[in-house]
Amino acid sequence: MIRLKSLSEIATMREAGRVVARTLAAVAEAARAGVSLSELDELAAGLISAAGANPSFLGYRPTWASTRYPGVLCLSVNDAIVHGIPNGRVLRDGDLLSIDCGAYVEGFHADAAITVGVGDLDDRARHLSETTRLALEEGIAVVAVGGRLSDISHAVETVARGAGYGVPPNMGGHGIGTKMHEDPHLANTGRPGRGVRLREGMVLAIEPMLIESGRDRARTARDGWTVLTGDGSRAAHWEHSVAVTGDGPVILTLP
Repeated sequence: MIRLKSLSEIATMREAGRVVARTLAAVAEAARAGVSLSELDELAAGLISAAGANPSFLGYRPTWASTRYPGVLCLSVNDAIVHGIPNGRVLRDGDLLSIDCGAYVEGFHADAAITVGVGDLDDRARHLSETTRLALEEGIAVVAVGGRLSDISHAVETVARGAGYGVPPNMGGHGIGTKMHEDPHLANTGRPGRGVRLREGMVLAIEPMLIESGRDRARTARDGWTVLTGDGSRAAHWEHSVAVTGDGPVILTLP
């Protein structure tokens, strides 16, 4: 069931979105060679708490998970696509790091992700990240009242396939509100003009994930959470929470 949000609820989600955006920026700045993933997670926990918000991910357990998520952030390095658990792993020069953050204020969530390079990033990794960000931008650009959900999917896939990148199967964005994951599921592939019509008050987390090798293969690591590329190639992940309004898309997860 898709739950439409009122203007006041969207305003609350915008507050949560600002917390997410500022946390992402601070963690990206701190992501240097020699810093551990757990240190970045501790930084995010402090920033979210200081802002009067709460982390969305910590303790989260969707129906498919066997355990509750143990971190504040999802930190996915190189061949990790999403849901990488913050641990003692130390970042190295040249790593490609996807940072996913969620926070809620007064019961309403916001969710966003960015991909950054650690130190000197090679051109292929930089292009992968920039193309994923462009896929996000193109997906947001087609959000319009009366449009179809798959219009977003098609826009994302067009950018991905045009650059020769793979898209992990059965993964994508989602509705967001009083729950971090709400209906509808938003695929990152698909033909346009299909799925539910976009209505004013819908809020969607749009999140392209692209695979460097061009293969649509992924697997789950032994920790039960981290999703890895099937062939060990690198991945990138960008995301914004976006409200559907009569004036066009409104990105809620900007500073």
